[in-house]
Amino acid sequence: MVLSDQHSKTSPEFNYHLLRNALERFGRNLGQLESDEFQQIYAKASKSFELESLVLESLEAKSVVISDQQLDKSVEEVASRYSSREEFLQDLEANDLDEESLRIALYRELMFDSVMQLVAANSSAVSDIDVHLFYAMHHECFEVPETRQARHILITVNPDFPENSPAASHERLEQIVEKLGGRVNRFPEFAKRYSECPTAMEGGKLGDVKHGQLYPELDVMLFSMQENEISPIVESEMGFHILLCEKIKPSKRVPISKVKTQIREILEQRHRRNCQKDWLASLENISNA
Repeated sequence: MVLSDQHSKTSPEFNYHLLRNALERFGRNLGQLESDEFQQIYAKASKSFELESLVLESLEAKSVVISDQQLDKSVEEVASRYSSREEFLQDLEANDLDEESLRIALYRELMFDSVMQLVAANSSAVSDIDVHLFYAMHHECFEVPETRQARHILITVNPDFPENSPAASHERLEQIVEKLGGRVNRFPEFAKRYSECPTAMEGGKLGDVKHGQLYPELDVMLFSMQENEISPIVESEMGFHILLCEKIKPSKRVPISKVKTQIREILEQRHRRNCQKDWLASLENISNA
């Protein structure tokens, strides 16, 4: 499409906001957008450019210095996304930019980010009380679900082969169950000898299983069993199984000592965001006064 007159009259710095929002929202350059898409991008870019300008005019911005090395690195990072310098320059031109205007736009972006980091550094510290309150109020986030340590023996069903018809497979597993005779200690040996699942190599070992990991029929059976119990024959879409529940590991809450650092990081990020949000709101209030 041909870019609107509104776009052609904008500054190169604003064009960068247009391009950045177009790539983030639609993954396409400005010239590839439909009219309604461009209007959406224009509205978003207007807000982000206005906010950036407001921040760069703040008192806090006066103490921020962006070095030539930082700026060069930022430009090089953008250029590295292209297969050649020629392609890089052509794409800039297609979006009403050139290398110099890109440097200006990236300088503004680096300034904005640095000012926001400076503001966030003034956020309130996270106390131990804050950490303990978060842990208490979000205890469900630190629950480790119940698991069952299990093994199984599988006899598959394949109607194309008489020996693996449903009736024949079920009968074979019945014979295995009879031979096993409820001897839990022999279950891994029997799995290695008779099971038609790849887990047979490890004695039918399924490992630690959480609710919902197995086929529904197996899941219901396993989580109704006691430790060292062998199940009756269970049918799934794979065939016929018997399960051994070796161990039950009850659900438990991770102690605060193991998640204290993680919680503190979450709260510190939240404090920084809130500090930045409040500061931006104060800038907008001053600007509108």
